Amino acid sequence: PFSCISSSTMVQGKDKLILVGGATGYLGKYVVKELKEQGYRVRALARSADKLGGAKQFADEVFIGEATKPETLTGLLDGVDTVITSLGITRQTDKVTYDDVDYLANKRLMDMAEEAGVRRFIYVASLNAHHVEFTDMVAAKEKAVRALKSTKMEWVVVRPGAFFVDMNEFLDMAKGGCVFYFGDGKTEVNPIHGADLAAVCVKCVDGESNIELPCGGPEVFSWQQIASLAFQACEKKQFTVGIPLWVMELLVLPALKLLSRRWWNIAAFMSGAGKYDMKAPQHGQRRLGTFFQGNHGW
Repeated sequence: PFSCISSSTMVQGKDKLILVGGATGYLGKYVVKELKEQGYRVRALARSADKLGGAKQFADEVFIGEATKPETLTGLLDGVDTVITSLGITRQTDKVTYDDVDYLANKRLMDMAEEAGVRRFIYVASLNAHHVEFTDMVAAKEKAVRALKSTKMEWVVVRPGAFFVDMNEFLDMAKGGCVFYFGDGKTEVNPIHGADLAAVCVKCVDGESNIELPCGGPEVFSWQQIASLAFQACEKKQFTVGIPLWVMELLVLPALKLLSRRWWNIAAFMSGAGKYDMKAPQHGQRRLGTFFQGNHGW
């Protein structure tokens, strides 16, 4: 099942083999690249090598398999020192659920890793999960966290608040002339770029173990300020609408729960973000305004 890829970027002195679960995802690709640049040997789990895109050149080995199909994973953990996984889905469907991937697929990796004698397991969960654990996505991730803590491996749980790429929703709304947010827009968040979060994850390979590590980007914003940045990037006149939380909680969420579990999960999570701060210790150097300027498409 391996596709071996040579690399000339190996830094001498680090010969640990690291498995990246979720390597084809937004964060996973950055993790693969950062690991290689820091001198580790990298095994990337992917359904196909092509799905790795530009990150393929940084993987020493591409293991072709699916985390939801155990029969495809034989030998996956052979020789692995550490696992870093951000396996998860952004949208639940009739065919695959948050429980199937965010919990069970990661739990399968944990069980296999423990059996194979893996030293350390690093799992990317969510910040302030206790506020929104009633949603299917966060509930599944927290089940995975509890499963990890029950293993005998060294563990680290990395808890980012929001990604830069998530903020593209604001950019898309700004292009349309109006940005919506939940609440008064004054709660605060410090989103982080995938490359900066990958650097945090890779430092955890040889850092302190058995800890939870909340992390965010270098700048703290209110949702109103993020909307302003998006309008500036698009060179559009600012127009925002705050949806009162009581409207969400009394009218919108109950209706969505009956009509669409998928949209209820998204709305419930965002409502929680509008109600509570999502700030975390600051990491990295990449700026959201610069990210918006490079992605506004105008």
